[in-house]
Amino acid sequence: MKLLVDSGSTKADWIAIDDNGKVLFTTQTLGLNPEVLNKEEIVNRLEDKFDISHNRDKATHLFFYGAGCGTDRMKDFLALVFQEYFKNATVVVHEDTYAAVYATTPKDEKAIVCILGTGSNCSYFDGKVLHQKVQSLGYIAMDDCSGNRFGRHLIRAYYFNKMPKEMALEFENEYNVDADFIKHNFYKEPNPNAFLATFAKFLIKHKDKQICKEMIQEEMESFVDNYIKQFENYREVPVHFIGSIAFYLKDELTEILKKHDITVGNILRRPIDGLISYHILNK
Repeated sequence: MKLLVDSGSTKADWIAIDDNGKVLFTTQTLGLNPEVLNKEEIVNRLEDKFDISHNRDKATHLFFYGAGCGTDRMKDFLALVFQEYFKNATVVVHEDTYAAVYATTPKDEKAIVCILGTGSNCSYFDGKVLHQKVQSLGYIAMDDCSGNRFGRHLIRAYYFNKMPKEMALEFENEYNVDADFIKHNFYKEPNPNAFLATFAKFLIKHKDKQICKEMIQEEMESFVDNYIKQFENYREVPVHFIGSIAFYLKDELTEILKKHDITVGNILRRPIDGLISYHILNK
């Protein structure tokens, strides 16, 4: 049994397949980002799902693609945790961009592949190998155009009284905006980046409001300038996207990319289904 996992900071999609690619089960855990979780928290999230814990000894392979796995230190840490938990499995840990590449890019083709979800990322795939110009420092310093960045903008707009009154009232009704509650989630709970990203759906819902339009344009322009344009051939290859932010703001994203003469490639919400086809072809 092979386990294929696509994990962001908010959630992780799991699919178990047999050697012929038949789906045995699917499930979802909370996100397994090693940058913000310790070993105990990761194991608890695995134990919380019966399908995973019940079948742990049956797994022969675990292919994990995850946010926070961009450095060898984090990949090695997570691989060790998984190896101890799935004792009979060969464990392979990749950063989440590889899942995005395998889901969006035809075999051996060149492309720039981006992730816009809870966090953000951008890499160049030369048909064989992934290249990155920017090493992420995480949600505090980077993650342009991500869900957590939009959440940060919305909370600041609310607390600095920049949000229109009707919109602010709706924001209050939809979320707990008590200062103590927000600070507790920022500083005392795991995954503060995922907490921030929960507010992004409010921005998507109100994307036609002027204040949200400005946030979206500012972040998208920043992502193009800081990430995509790091690659000199950004006008010569398609630019693919994975993630809920890219998917639900597809029209706005397409407009910004065309403005910069960038070829818009595939824009998908999640890569997990594409991973099945990839691992069947490469078993």
